Amino acid sequence: MDSVDAIVVGGGLAGLVAAAELGDRGKSVLLLDQEGEQNLGGQAFWSLGGLFMVDTPEQRRMRVRDSYALARSDWMGAAQFDRPEDAWPRKWADSYLTFAAGEMRSWLHNIGMRWFPVVGWAERGGAFADAHGNSVPRFHITWGTGPGVVEPFARRVRELGGDVRRAGGEIVPRGRRRFRVCERQRDRDLGRNRRKPRSRARRMASGPARHTAGGHGGRGPDPRGRRDDRHH
Repeated sequence: MDSVDAIVVGGGLAGLVAAAELGDRGKSVLLLDQEGEQNLGGQAFWSLGGLFMVDTPEQRRMRVRDSYALARSDWMGAAQFDRPEDAWPRKWADSYLTFAAGEMRSWLHNIGMRWFPVVGWAERGGAFADAHGNSVPRFHITWGTGPGVVEPFARRVRELGGDVRRAGGEIVPRGRRRFRVCERQRDRDLGRNRRKPRSRARRMASGPARHTAGGHGGRGPDPRGRRDDRHH
């Protein structure tokens, strides 16, 4: 494979979601990671599988009254966005809260996720909505914990016929490899995958290359120099 529509760098949860969404839209995707295919999902696999969702059936069953407005008040009270450089974090927060109070649960339910019926109260806040933390329980633990969160997306990537490969684009593992350079040339992004010192770097031309290591908190710059206020 010498050309793909997109290269996703990082096979953690963010990378799996990005690859699956692109694949569902008919795009060819190369998913690169320094670990093997057996480690798809990254650290999310080892997590408790708790998801922040708002105004869900699980909450209502526990008679927890939640809403987008209350969740936003809690979030803004904890984040204390008060600097010019907080503009993008605020946009991310607003986008995620809209998702968490809207289509998030139905989307995840449709791909097979289920949740423990007792909603947890992680990062518990004070008695008022403007205090630090959550004023109501919102921590939905997925059945199967971290593996239960990762599996629907890992399965979808495999079903799509996947170029779920180690960096270098080869199905047969030949040692660990890392995506080191993403450069612009002739209006294309070139992902250069260096193997070991003295080995020849392989190049792959593509459209956008998205770095998904470490979730939104560890997100690197967009290779095309743009900022994006949509995060999944």
